[in-house]
Amino acid sequence: MVEGIIWALFAGLMLGLYALPAKFTKGFKEENTWGLFFMLTMFVVPILATFLIMKGVGNIYGAEDVQAILPKMVVTSVLWGIGVMMWGKAIHHIGVSLGFSIFIGTVILVGSLMPFLVEGLPESKVFLTIMVGLLFVLAGIFANGKAGITREADEVAAKSQSSEDGDGESADKKSMAAGILIAIVGGLLATGFSFANAVGRPPLHAASQAQGNPEWVTALAVMFPIFLSGGVIMAGYFAWQLTQKKAWGDFATPSLAKNFVLIFVMAVFHYAASAVFAYAAFKLGAVGNTVGYAIFNTACVVTAIVSGIVTGEWKLASSKAKNLLYAGLTCMVIGILIISLGNKFATEQPVADEIVAIETLSVETTS
Repeated sequence: MVEGIIWALFAGLMLGLYALPAKFTKGFKEENTWGLFFMLTMFVVPILATFLIMKGVGNIYGAEDVQAILPKMVVTSVLWGIGVMMWGKAIHHIGVSLGFSIFIGTVILVGSLMPFLVEGLPESKVFLTIMVGLLFVLAGIFANGKAGITREADEVAAKSQSSEDGDGESADKKSMAAGILIAIVGGLLATGFSFANAVGRPPLHAASQAQGNPEWVTALAVMFPIFLSGGVIMAGYFAWQLTQKKAWGDFATPSLAKNFVLIFVMAVFHYAASAVFAYAAFKLGAVGNTVGYAIFNTACVVTAIVSGIVTGEWKLASSKAKNLLYAGLTCMVIGILIISLGNKFATEQPVADEIVAIETLSVETTS
């Protein structure tokens, strides 16, 4: 149990920190940084990880059941790819702190409601618990959005006092409202990952196990087609953006080697976070997808917000903006924990039902 908690914390730490190196690249436009990042994290890192770690790759993806579900995985993975791409754009607009908290909060909010639409409402205790948790997450998203808008107003006021000509980027390029909207829409689209995982995991798990892979390697088997499919749309988008902005030549900067290392670290952290969480969930056993998920997301959001504060994203923000940020973070952490509890109740319900059924059968037999 302790080992699983440590791995879940580590996974959240990696996801919370993955975008931080982008702040230290030099000579790159936004399109250079994120275009190279997505090429590495969607293609290079998954291909290396899959073929170095997973046994029987060809047999796994050639299995009949796997072939049947791949088209569905591809479609929903493309939506996820667009969502993650928008996440990167949101971070550029509103910073790591808000970009993570709003995006992750939206994913949790929608991802927790989605099973109700597909499978129907759960038992009332589970439903009410999850809904209370979602209200906290929603309040957290609202508070974070308000914090971002307040921070933007503080920054504009500070710059207008220190510079008559308004040094910095124009509002249409760095609009806080636009960044928040991008993060929310990106979070909605990113739930495509959950659909792809739900559809692909059962047959891919069976195929992976048949090749003698450990349980946690199933996560790599699921992520491989998701990342490649999502990466295709990103590759096309950034190729177009690099051409439109005439930014291809910026890759020739003297800082290319340093930038590549920083962005490669981003790619490894982004990809590895999901794989490490899968391993943590495996180590945590029955509570892996409930308690582990809460630990993972809480660690991710806290890490992102702290790293944003440390790197000066909020240095011009007023105490009001910071208090709203802290309030939003607190609400999101509480909400994630409550949702985790509701999901735990849901996993316990089938066991309880089975016990009741056995007891009923026993009574009927003895009578």
